[in-house]
Amino acid sequence: MTGPIFVTRFAPSPTGFLHRGHAYSALTAFVAAQLARGRFLLRIEDLDRTRCRPEFVTAIEEDLAWIGTAWDQPVRRQSHHLDAYSAALASLEAKGLLYRCFKTRSDLESQIAGAPHGAMDAYRGAPLPATEEARRVSAGEPYAWRLSLAAAERALGGFAGLTFAVEGEGFVQARPQLGGDVVLARKDGAMAYHLACVVDDALQGVTHVIRGVDLAEAAHVQRLLQALLDLPTPVYRHHRLLTGPDGKRLAKRDRAETLRDLRGRGMTAAELRGEMGFD
Repeated sequence: MTGPIFVTRFAPSPTGFLHRGHAYSALTAFVAAQLARGRFLLRIEDLDRTRCRPEFVTAIEEDLAWIGTAWDQPVRRQSHHLDAYSAALASLEAKGLLYRCFKTRSDLESQIAGAPHGAMDAYRGAPLPATEEARRVSAGEPYAWRLSLAAAERALGGFAGLTFAVEGEGFVQARPQLGGDVVLARKDGAMAYHLACVVDDALQGVTHVIRGVDLAEAAHVQRLLQALLDLPTPVYRHHRLLTGPDGKRLAKRDRAETLRDLRGRGMTAAELRGEMGFD
């Protein structure tokens, strides 16, 4: 008998063109799937209505094909599956694990600034009294849905039994406190990354999440959501980040040289893969 199939994914947001760091992450996952004779999926995380653009989706697929990856069809686009995330949110609300947060960004910044020196900037709040909440909802005040860590801890009887596997580290104790009471649905109604991510990984049968070490902390709150939604937990692998000449990790916001730039100045895909260690 054969064991369970290995399934991993590359899940970029179409908010700009891909750069070397994206190529490294995609190739790391793709090669892992090949070695395991498993499946490699492409997921487009396009929930940000203001920054995601269709032309970047097309460019992502062109760039990934250029560097030599191939993925199973169809490509999952999060904007086409909002009902699945709404159902998960409704399930958490029905279990009493969410609360409405009316605080503005400046409110939150003031609260964090007033915290003791060295305190983590993870927000912890609580539901408003029912009458005040009803008044503010009736008045049309915008609110976000936050996950209540206190309610989650009560529902699970504590977080001590909450662990997940990390390649090279074994089983790790989940510490969802690192993220505080995370937002699961924003004030504009858009679903947040953590909720959509765990729902998609479960629906797509992802067994191994391979992504940069900058997202290692995200595994803690995602493990909590998996437990609360009764979803399977994948194995996590967090790879190194590529950095520029200044030592900072490559990022779209810092205008890192894109894969399109590299092609434009004559670099071949084989040269790029060799530069990153994928000979």
